[in-house]
Amino acid sequence: MKLVFPNGEHAQVLLSTGVNRIGSATENAVVLNGPGIVARHCEIHVTSTGANLQVPDGGGEVSVNGKTVLDIMALRPGDQIGIGPVLAKYALVEAARSAPPPPGVTPGSDEDTGATRVRMAVPKYMLRGVSGAVFGKIFPITGPVAIGRAAECDISVQAEEISRRHALVKPSGDGLSVEDLGSSNGTYINGRRVQQGFLNPGDELRLDAVRFIVVAPGMEMAQQTTRLATSHAEMPQAAAPGMSKWVPIMLTAAAVVVIVALMMGR
Repeated sequence: MKLVFPNGEHAQVLLSTGVNRIGSATENAVVLNGPGIVARHCEIHVTSTGANLQVPDGGGEVSVNGKTVLDIMALRPGDQIGIGPVLAKYALVEAARSAPPPPGVTPGSDEDTGATRVRMAVPKYMLRGVSGAVFGKIFPITGPVAIGRAAECDISVQAEEISRRHALVKPSGDGLSVEDLGSSNGTYINGRRVQQGFLNPGDELRLDAVRFIVVAPGMEMAQQTTRLATSHAEMPQAAAPGMSKWVPIMLTAAAVVVIVALMMGR
């Protein structure tokens, strides 16, 4: 689904699954400026079954097909949405149409037609969960992303130590900028608590006990984790679960190697 602005106030916007915020604040998915537009004017929630428009507390004047929306309203393709003085249309994304094959080429054959295939853009940065409820999960960062316990956050983390709206992450230059959104337990970059900061590939983002690593697709993971390993080198840490039982075995093996070496040298 997408939003189209027939009067040109904004370029058309592809709506992503989850919460798409609209208003004058720079972290919104759709940033509109003008009289009557408030920071968090309204939100469009997209799910696998449909979409609805919601006006949050403190939101602005919104209408659908001329009817004022006071709280929440389901959206259908073709609906006209009034966002203050701005008009937008909720529309389907058109399926890509294939060009007709050149003479002599059968449709569906494997013969190269010479046409350039368009490849989907790979996100420049991603967050890889390395602990707790996010362990093993990958989160592409293609725009402003709110992280928190609330279901409407772009990355919703069901962990008690996470605030409802904990932090905001967005692409910026050669990495990701991060801003703490007034969380109770803090936002950390490589172990250092920050209100605002910058993340490079390989850096660790920690929201209390929930940890992520910044990943840049195409870079080797070993290179990306070097910075993280260095930052923790001098930090006392308990042995990872399951590792303590291996320590005696490893020490014994090392001792055997030394003894054999001494005997062979006699």
